[in-house]
Amino acid sequence: MIKILDVHKTFGANVVLRGVNLSVAKGESMVVIGGSGTGKSVLIKSILGLVKPDSGTIIVDGKNVKKGNRDAFLARFGMLFQSAALFDSLPVWQNVAFRLLRGSLKKTKEEARDIAVKKLRRVGLGSDVADRLPAELSGGMQKRVGLARAIAVEPEIIFFDEPTTGLDPIMAGVINDLIHEIVSEMGATAVTITHDMTSARAIADRVAFLHAGKVQWTGLVGDMDASGDPYVDQFIHGRATGPIAALR
Repeated sequence: MIKILDVHKTFGANVVLRGVNLSVAKGESMVVIGGSGTGKSVLIKSILGLVKPDSGTIIVDGKNVKKGNRDAFLARFGMLFQSAALFDSLPVWQNVAFRLLRGSLKKTKEEARDIAVKKLRRVGLGSDVADRLPAELSGGMQKRVGLARAIAVEPEIIFFDEPTTGLDPIMAGVINDLIHEIVSEMGATAVTITHDMTSARAIADRVAFLHAGKVQWTGLVGDMDASGDPYVDQFIHGRATGPIAALR
């Protein structure tokens, strides 16, 4: 579904991506792990076209992302942002239905609200939450609302940006389980970026380790502990010493 071929990106003197190569199969849940500042977010933004790579090619479902109708292209995606990124002036249901009320996907308010309430229920929130403002919700509830918004248009591809950041271990487990269940139910292709190894193990079919602007290792999540790569081994076990520390 997604092919990333020799993608490079720099911001001034800061070299972020140094020739990234990665493939994500249709219906697969790929988790990209790596430390802060290694280019995980830039990689996702490059796929979406929010950042223009300096060189390289990104292909989604056989088509170059630089070509074709941009609105139709973006309509295939859903995204859960790191901090939920809800609109604080809109009630919850309008946050969930944001894309359903606009553009080519436009529904009536009644239709959009009905879909929003159904999606809220899917993530474990009752209809009573629909008319609240985001500020009235806990961090875990806000994250669920963000997840409901990400799936509201039944996307083919879903991106999850640090889905458990800022959550306590119990709520993080709830979000991980919801992501795993929903992606499986929808048959969607999922790409998650995280440094949370518990989340990676719960969500992933395959894992890619991004380090120093390149994919250092990729493989099945079950093979990660026996990767044989010292960089991967240090990162997944959180060791202070090793090849990554030596480069800093």
